[in-house]
Amino acid sequence: MNSLKTPQPTEQALFPIFYAIDSQVKVNIARVLAAFRTHSVGTHHFSGVSGYGHDDLGRQTLDRVFATLVEAEAAAVRVQFVSGTHAITCALFGVLRPGDELLAVTGAPYDTLEEVIGVRENGQGALQGSLKDFGVSYRQLPLTPVNTVDWDGLATALRPQTKMVLIQRSCGYSWRSSLTVDDIGRIVRSVKAQNPDTVCFVDNCYGEFVETQEPTAVGADLMAGSLIKNPGGTIVTTGGYVAGRADLVEAATCRLTSPGIGSSGGATLSQNRLLFQGLFLAPQMVGEALKGNYLLASMFSQLGYGVNPTVEAPQRDVIQAIRLEDPEKLIAFCQAIQQHSPIEAYVAPVPAAMPGYDSQLVMAGGTFIDGSTSELSADGPLREPYVVYCQGGTHWTHVAIAAEAAAQAIGPAYC
Repeated sequence: MNSLKTPQPTEQALFPIFYAIDSQVKVNIARVLAAFRTHSVGTHHFSGVSGYGHDDLGRQTLDRVFATLVEAEAAAVRVQFVSGTHAITCALFGVLRPGDELLAVTGAPYDTLEEVIGVRENGQGALQGSLKDFGVSYRQLPLTPVNTVDWDGLATALRPQTKMVLIQRSCGYSWRSSLTVDDIGRIVRSVKAQNPDTVCFVDNCYGEFVETQEPTAVGADLMAGSLIKNPGGTIVTTGGYVAGRADLVEAATCRLTSPGIGSSGGATLSQNRLLFQGLFLAPQMVGEALKGNYLLASMFSQLGYGVNPTVEAPQRDVIQAIRLEDPEKLIAFCQAIQQHSPIEAYVAPVPAAMPGYDSQLVMAGGTFIDGSTSELSADGPLREPYVVYCQGGTHWTHVAIAAEAAAQAIGPAYC
């Protein structure tokens, strides 16, 4: 395997696609600049406050900038969100009440939401205050046999108690296509045709800036995501966001802080400059990650592996899945990525349990910010069909170097 010749000329063949990505990046950077200009962002917004975080002008302005950018009534961008899952959880608990039903319409949700919803107990056999614990019921609309949204089933899926529909934009750890913004708009229209009061909530993780609109621009009532993914531009050190209808954003922040405080609290701990700058850098970083995804899809499909999405299909988030069919190849792939990461290249990833996940995971993430999937990372659950999920990349040339090493490590699909 070490003598494997990496498929060529992968990069040159993709240059027309790279040009198209750069054109989209330009549109998104223009959108960010327009939002900054609308709200007169200046260096005085970089100062933060301590303690309770009351009257943090920078935080308040960033919220308005973000809301304008995603065409929402309101937004809350907070370093107090531990992760995307935390932001999503605050949205769920902020809106749902005992007796309500949560309906997932894109199949099973991401692993870390299973304990939040209550479809899986934690390792100690407890539900730990899940939605189920609080009397919120859950149902999911399975995907079709070809792993697409069941549009016919969706048209009659709502029940009188269905308070919220959960739409997961990204594929997560599943072999399906991630959703386009148009797909999300179509889901929203189908839901609202059945009950206009049902809240359409989008898990937007990994999808920001992949297109030139976000789900709130096509009717989604609320969405949430992580700042150490796309919108942080690889320099934001922690946090997440919620955006959408003003009353729903406030309800989510009341779960983050407390009723009566809501969005008015939460010190930014001198992070305002990074939050603004990360948002400015985000479209360019997402563009580089998309180029890296096309490289990965091209290279590993030539080696005989199944890839999702394929080179011919549009990238819908910053995740590229490669179906390896072998646990040893999954481990070797991640170890090669780690060895070609800027941080902790000397570490050899091995499968291990992680909080919130049902299966052991093997994860490569030699990133400057721990867990940042805007930087290049690769991971996958140790379960069949042993798919590795590659995310991010600050520049596509780094992805190319790491991908060549991974190809050498695992060889062709049949050898």
